[in-house]
Amino acid sequence: MKEIKAVIRPNKLGALRDALVVLPGFPGMTVSRAEGCGAPSRHVVRHTIKEELTDFSPKVRVEIVAPDEVAEAIFQRITEIAQTGHYGDGIVWMAEVERAAFVFKTTPGPA
Repeated sequence: MKEIKAVIRPNKLGALRDALVVLPGFPGMTVSRAEGCGAPSRHVVRHTIKEELTDFSPKVRVEIVAPDEVAEAIFQRITEIAQTGHYGDGIVWMAEVERAAFVFKTTPGPA
């Protein structure tokens, strides 16, 4: 199994969701709000503490745990959909998952 994480621009989330749900074997995803900033060498130098503290832009963090068979397709789809060609498009990474299980109840009974 693989864990795929991405930090992308919020306006790309809808297109990404649409592109992923049609992939056979897509297991679903978790989405959360995030803020970030790029490497200092790519941006204008900030001169005041106010500029330093407000130099973050809104992002979306996507997390997916997927079987090996579909992980590469998910990774490729994210990198294709999320790019705009500008700094700040985001980052995608993939790592091994030793063990994962869905948490759900399969039989009726007390909670």
